[in-house]
Amino acid sequence: QLQLVESGGDLVQPGGSLRLSCAASGFTLDSYNIGWFRQAPGKEREGVSCINWRGRSTIYADSVKGRFTISRDNAKNTVYLHMNSLKPEDTAVYYCAVQSTTWSVCGDTPGRYDYWGQGTQVTVSS
Repeated sequence: QLQLVESGGDLVQPGGSLRLSCAASGFTLDSYNIGWFRQAPGKEREGVSCINWRGRSTIYADSVKGRFTISRDNAKNTVYLHMNSLKPEDTAVYYCAVQSTTWSVCGDTPGRYDYWGQGTQVTVSS
């Protein structure tokens, strides 16, 4: 059974840091581009970042550039999202997803992703 499990979400003060993990089971991530998305209450799901299967190419939403870093450890079958200088507007449920192999280049459109995790809550508040 293919499964993605996110972890690492928490309540953190503004300016704080978190590291989210996306672990796969039932398949190996090393052949796929992996994306991170987030969805705040009442808002559409938005792309945050993506890393290509080799780990050599990444993209970031403008709102997180310079603060978030995506990385992957194929040996651990895990992708990470390192989040620094967190702001209240970063509050959301964060999801990782596997991009369809139809697309070779990382994208930020949810419709291009086939498999999703259940999400992990990140709350930034004082």
